[in-house]
This record gives sequence, structure tokens and C-alpha cells, in this order.
Amino acid sequence: MNLTDKDFHQLDEKGISPQKLQCQLQDLAAGFPYLRIYAPATIGHGITRPTEELENQSIEIWEKYLTSGAKIMKMTPASGAASRMFKDLFAFLNSGAKKPDSDFIRKFFDNIEKFAFYHRLNREILTLYGRSIDSMIRDGHYREIIDHLLNVPGLGYGQLPKALLMFHRVPGTSRTPIEEHIAEGAQYAVGKDGRLHLHFTVSQDHLPLVEAKIEEVKAFMEHLYDIRLHVTLSVQKPSTDTVAATLDGQPYRENGQLFFRPGGHGALIENLNDLDADVIFIKNIDNIVPDTLRCPTLRAKRMLGGILVGTKMKIDRYCEMLEKGVPSEEEREEMLMFLRNVLCVSHDTADSMSPEEECRYLMAKFNRPLRVCGMVRNEGEPGGGPFLCYNADGTVSPQILESTQIDPNDKEAMRMLSEATHFNPVDLVVATKDYRGRKYNLPDFVDPTTGFISQKSREGIEIKALELPGLWNGAMSDWNTIFVEVPAETFTPVKTVNDLLRPSHQS
Repeated sequence: MNLTDKDFHQLDEKGISPQKLQCQLQDLAAGFPYLRIYAPATIGHGITRPTEELENQSIEIWEKYLTSGAKIMKMTPASGAASRMFKDLFAFLNSGAKKPDSDFIRKFFDNIEKFAFYHRLNREILTLYGRSIDSMIRDGHYREIIDHLLNVPGLGYGQLPKALLMFHRVPGTSRTPIEEHIAEGAQYAVGKDGRLHLHFTVSQDHLPLVEAKIEEVKAFMEHLYDIRLHVTLSVQKPSTDTVAATLDGQPYRENGQLFFRPGGHGALIENLNDLDADVIFIKNIDNIVPDTLRCPTLRAKRMLGGILVGTKMKIDRYCEMLEKGVPSEEEREEMLMFLRNVLCVSHDTADSMSPEEECRYLMAKFNRPLRVCGMVRNEGEPGGGPFLCYNADGTVSPQILESTQIDPNDKEAMRMLSEATHFNPVDLVVATKDYRGRKYNLPDFVDPTTGFISQKSREGIEIKALELPGLWNGAMSDWNTIFVEVPAETFTPVKTVNDLLRPSHQS
């Protein structure tokens, strides 16, 4: 591939080396291998179903940890635009239909007064047309109402991020997901100093709007929850963008320039790597409920935090013992049992290692970032799930997979996929420092072979797009992982506008 001076300048601006570009093109040409599955993670075999005793003990550990002076943070990926959430409404506008022509649109209008944004939309409609939404509906002006919700002039919801949409009604007002994530964090993640540390990843285009919203609500939320709020924001780094290629493997160009796309949520491992905290909770922006329905979530969060802290304390102690020399046979056996039974990491040849080999093996496996992942029973939601998978070094460990990482022609793999019982709701709590308190360099623990390729149409041309290993998939492939079952009530995603009509979003 011959690069021009213009190409080198473009790469330099993005922070992408020519070697990295070449690697991306090679990945687009060669593709990625499917992952080898050992078994689906199920209750008692990779997933812990907490007993009441474990739940209470873990919550007690977490409450004590909150008083220790440790820094706790909540990271929320919030860069997604809301356009996909309104795809059915956009389709209605583009169809030219005069009245509701699908069950989705009929449900939207039949329940329009239940949406948190209804009163603001009604005021806008009154100002523009001198009539209420009810009056507009009676006279069949459906298109005008949707147009005013999605576009400018109007609320412009079709161009905003989910983070800034009115999701929930509370007495006297409505709340956006940003406000709800502040409220949630205030109830389980406030440290000894009374400070709540939040981090949102946002798109560059929406950065000023998100900053303005946080400034608007900061003082009120601090007063309401008796906290001091510290919010930081970051954007996906241009250096994590990936080049697109034509179907014959050549770099795709537009206006003479190489065409790059965001590398997917896996790029956020760089943003996570920049955060300095002892414990970090990770949860998507649209998976949030109002205060009145939050008790199961708060209990689950405290439990997951306590399991993380308790596990990390034991791992740190083991690392300190291993650093000092060769522990006794009894101590090494305890460590191997912990690795197998708690961290669910196994190796066929572990029992035949010499004491020194055992120590090196144990240290390599213990001295890694740690995550505890909530898992919910699979009730038909699309997306990834928990499995036990083979690694390059011959070990088997817990991994979160997407269906695209599983070979559809492998009957055994598809059988195991069909036997999966749980779903990944993206409900993680992580520890990214080692036993000495030093930050891990998280990109070192990414499995680069776990990306995937999708085919898209760009201005009538078919192109191949490269997705980086997902944040909670391949980007955390070489982490220690614990799966814990959490209540279904803790998973309330909003993928379409009508999801806001579910009981979990109607306080």
C-alpha cells in the first residue's frame, strides 16, 4: 500500500501510525478467528447465584469499604446518539403516511401522555400551533407532532444523545439519564469524603450540551443527596478509529482521504485506562430506573462491590506471598483451588507443574485487573452472554461473548450457545490497580484477535468496517472475571422510545 503525503498528515493528526494502519488492513483482509467455547457459564458452573448469607456479607464488606478512604468512581458510556431509539418514528415520517400505520406508532400515540417529555413537547406544540397535542391528534396531525419531537425547530430528540432525553417523571419535573445516574451513584458509591466521582464518555459533538446539563443540575443534586459531585468527561480518542476497506481489501477513500470510523465501544478501554480510582462501576447510560424503583439495583450494586473488594483483598494477599518466595505446598494448593473455584480459571497441566512453575503460573493469573459482572437470566434480549472459553495459553476462563464471535457452522458451539442461560446487561465493577496500588496498563490485557468485521454500504459502495475488541468482551479478555447472578429488575434498557412505557420507567 502506497501512502501519500496527505495520508501521512491525516494519520499523524489522528495519532495512528502507518504500522497500525497496515495491521488494520491485514485484519480486514484476513478476518478474525472464532472463539473456542468450553461450556456456557451457568449457575454453579461459572456463575454464582448469591445466597442470602453471601449477599449480606458482601454488602457489609462494601459498606465498610466506603469508610476506608478509597476512591470509588462510576463510569457511564454515554456517547450513543438517540437516533436509533426513534427509528420507527423516523420511518413513519419518511413513509409519507398521514396516520399511524403500525402497532408501534399506534402504541406511541395511545400512550403519549405517559412519556416524561410529554409536557415539554406539549408546551412547544402550543407555542407553535396554538393547540395542544390532544387537539392535534384529534384532527390527525400526527406527522407534525413527531416532527416536532425529533427535529429542530422542536425538541430535536432525533439528534441528541440518550443522556439528554427526558426519561422519567419525578414530582414536579422530569429527569434525564444523566441526572438518574447521579442519583443512583449517590446511593451506593459515595466515599468517606462525601464525594461522588462520575465519568461520562460522550461524543465530541455533544460535549458542550452534556457539560451544560451537568452544570445546570449539579447544585440541586448535591443538595438533594447531600453529596459533593465531581464529574469528568472524555471523548473516544481519534487514535482508536479504524480504517474501512473495499471488498477487495483496498483502503476506502472519500474525497481522496482515507475513511475512518469509530472503533466501537472497545475503544473506551483507553478512556477507562485514563481513570484513577480504586473501584470503578461501569453501566450503560440507558440502563437506569427512577428512585422509586431503585432498591433492587442498589442492593445488587453494593453486593457486587463487596464481592469485588473481598476477592481483591484475597488476591492481593496471594500476590504478596508469591512475591516473597515459594509458599508452602498447602498454601499453593489453596491458591490453585481459589483460582479454579472462585475465578473459574483452569489448566489441564497445572497439577504436573514444579513448585516454581506453579508460582509463576499463579502470579501471572492473579496479577491482573479484576472484574465482577452481574448477569441476568436470558429472557430473549439480544446481545452477548457469559461463557467459559479456551485461551491461547491453554487455560479456560470466564469470558463475555457476542454471537458474532461464535462459529455458526460449528454444531457443538451452536449447541452450547442454545444452552446459555444468562445474558450480559453490562453491569460491571472493576479493580484496575495491582497489589501494590499501581495502575495496570489496560491495553496490555486486550486480546487483539477478538475484533470483528461488518459489511456496510457507504454512498452505494460496499465496504468492510473493523470493530475493535468490545469493552467488556475482548478488551477485558485477559482479566480475572467473576460472574454473579443479579435480579432481572436491574436490567431496564431503552432501545426504542416505547421502552420508556415499560413499568420499570413509569414511576
